[in-house]
This record gives sequence, structure tokens and C-alpha cells, in this order.
Amino acid sequence: MAVNYSFDVVSDFERQELVNAVDQTLREIKSRYDLKDTNTTVELTDDKLTINTNSDLTLQAVQDVLRTKAAKRNLSQKIFEYGTPESVSGNRLRQEITLKKGIDAEIAKKITKMIRDNCKKVQASIQGDAVRISAKSKDDLQTVIQMIKEEDWTIELQFINYR
Repeated sequence: MAVNYSFDVVSDFERQELVNAVDQTLREIKSRYDLKDTNTTVELTDDKLTINTNSDLTLQAVQDVLRTKAAKRNLSQKIFEYGTPESVSGNRLRQEITLKKGIDAEIAKKITKMIRDNCKKVQASIQGDAVRISAKSKDDLQTVIQMIKEEDWTIELQFINYR
């Protein structure tokens, strides 16, 4: 009886770590001399962050603080997709940052094509916003993991359900 091994390639982030990073960012904004009188807010919803501040300079500073806090919590910078800052009431600025989660169809197709072209004994299939990779040998799967890690993807990838 032939045994198949498999794993899933996903793009995800630890939500609680992001919540903690945003919380630490807000604390630093309230305590930093150059930011505390700017009435800056950072709001986290399910799929985006919204920064509301009074100038382009403070927006850059808040972004730097957010990036630093996220990096300290092992969150990839690739999960943030920065929108263009827009003017809102008065001379305030608002910027929406989309949180990237899941592998979109285009990247999933690139991953499966790369596997088909380079590893003949490995099967890859797109399953929603993940890619399932299976093979008869664990060594083949390890080779595929290394090959995927060597590429520079626009999203952060993780390997889960290795069995």
C-alpha cells in the first residue's frame, strides 16, 4: 500500500500578535513627545488597519513604529499593503493598510506551475486560498519546501499540516 505525504502552503499571520503590535504602537504614540499631541488613531478591523493623523510627517513616524512593533512580534512586513494617504476633514490624513491573508489565485498558479516544471514526482493542487502539495516521498516534499523558500514572493508563506 503506497503512502502519500502532504503539506499545505498558506499565507497567514498570527492575529493576536498583530493586535498586540497595534496596542504597543498606540501606547508609543501616546508617550512619544513628537506624536502625543497629534490626536493620531490606529484602528484595526478584520482585514485592514486605518491610521488617522494630522500630517504626512507623523504618518511616516506611525508607520515606522508599527513596522518596528510588528517585526519584534515576528510578523512579516509582507502582510501590510499600504494604500495612498487621503485628506479628510480639516488638514488630517487617513491611510488604510490592507492586511494580506491567503494566497490569491495568481500566486497559487505560479507555485503549482513551478512545482510541475521542476518536480515530476510531486503533485500540487489549489484548494481555496491554500496550495496542497503531496508526494510519495518526504524527501521530495523537503525539496519542494526549499524551492518555494528560495523564491521571493510578494506574500509571506507558511507550511502547515505536514504529514
